Amino acid sequence: MLNFELYNPTNLVFGKGQIAKISDLLPKEAKVLITYGGGSIFKNGVYDQVRKALHGYDVTEFGGIEPNPRYETLMKAVEIIREKKLDFILAVGGGSVIDGTKFISAAVQFEGNPMDILQKGIRILDNAIPFGTVLTLPATASEMNSGAVITINETQEKLSFGGPALFPKFSICDPEVVASLPKRQIQNGVVDAFTHVFEQYLTYPHDALLQDRISEGILQTLIEIGPKVVENPTDYKLASNYMWCCTMALNGLIQKGVPTDWATHMIGHELTALFEIDHARTLAIIGPNLYRVMFESKKEKLAQYGKRVWNIADASVEEMATEAIEKTVDFFHIMGMQTKLSEYTQDYENTADFVVKRFDERGWKALGEKKNITLEKVKNIVELSY
Repeated sequence: MLNFELYNPTNLVFGKGQIAKISDLLPKEAKVLITYGGGSIFKNGVYDQVRKALHGYDVTEFGGIEPNPRYETLMKAVEIIREKKLDFILAVGGGSVIDGTKFISAAVQFEGNPMDILQKGIRILDNAIPFGTVLTLPATASEMNSGAVITINETQEKLSFGGPALFPKFSICDPEVVASLPKRQIQNGVVDAFTHVFEQYLTYPHDALLQDRISEGILQTLIEIGPKVVENPTDYKLASNYMWCCTMALNGLIQKGVPTDWATHMIGHELTALFEIDHARTLAIIGPNLYRVMFESKKEKLAQYGKRVWNIADASVEEMATEAIEKTVDFFHIMGMQTKLSEYTQDYENTADFVVKRFDERGWKALGEKKNITLEKVKNIVELSY
């Protein structure tokens, strides 16, 4: 097992009716900025619950954070916090709102150009505005980790950043919010969580036995409940297990002591930046083809995944690994995903060249857990995804 440090200070408050506890979790004299997205919180009752819980607090609101949060939008919130001298942020939304809030938190007191946080990958170690979250859309685990992804409109870039100062102080996760979600968002959430596990699990055999078993347990649970929660979002058993799987998939636990990949996400982010394809759907496009191109490097772990998660009968490593990829594609289809870029856009011909050029300019020339995903292989993966 690789050396690791495990640090996660987020106070996760899980279950029915927990939004009412906000006032117990906030500093008593906090001047609060509420951040949210397109307004679904007004329709599902979450906004009313939050405002009731904030009775007596000095509250300012900032809405309109996009599904792929834009740097340009978030900087408007930064200016509001500076102008009004606010000292706490409450993100009410899904991963995009929480990611956007992390950037706001980091940028308010940042010395220098806040865009450097994204373009230079500056880790935020301190001096961030504290924030909490009320999760309304399970998917990214942003409610219990310190990473985020932000889009810069001007340059058509989707870039990640993070740091230990960007863990939420608390996160309230009430599975009852799942009942009001559109099917497409639940489908996306399941596949996003599924692929998060893959990035930390589908690498090569190692001796972190418990991490493998936890990862496989999350995958098996998502396979069991994923299609059901899409059709029955009011079922609390399904909704609560779905929400907890999403959090566990990327709260840091299963990545400790193991090699990790993340190339599927890096390529997928470019498809979202170029074509506005939902993040999870870009992962369903790229992931299976990355495993095909990198088959020799990943086949042992693919075979283990196939045997343990899909109960594929004993056969050769190559046969089990191949079937595991096909089982995964079938599951993505069951979850409502298309797995070809051409099913989303007809303007895809130069996509591989564009992605390779972008990666080359950034110096991203050796990706994956073994640093063996070269730019040539990136091109192959994208072209195979057409």
